[in-house]
Amino acid sequence: MSSQKFALLTLTVTATGAVSPHRFVSFAGAQLAVAGALALGVSTFQAVANDDLALDVIGTTVVESGAAVAVGDAIVSDASGRGIENPAVGGEVVLGYALDAATAAGEFIEVLLVRS
Repeated sequence: MSSQKFALLTLTVTATGAVSPHRFVSFAGAQLAVAGALALGVSTFQAVANDDLALDVIGTTVVESGAAVAVGDAIVSDASGRGIENPAVGGEVVLGYALDAATAAGEFIEVLLVRS
């Protein structure tokens, strides 16, 4: 379990619904609910609708895994906003690269965030 991060840019958005910590969040302030979708950043704490929510946008951050992940894997979001290895079935947005490995879902890994 990684608890290390080095965020270079953290932005605040208004949550538009429930957001769990360490999940990918959209530009609209919603936890991602579509696998492979574009995200603004990663939540740093839990939020409910209309809460201010800090998102790590540039640098490294901690992401909850949605499956096993190897160091160096291209990371995309699953349908719950967790990080998974890019299945490369078409159209996924790579959000970062794994700096830690996870053996299963529910583990916390450090991810290098990228902007394409």
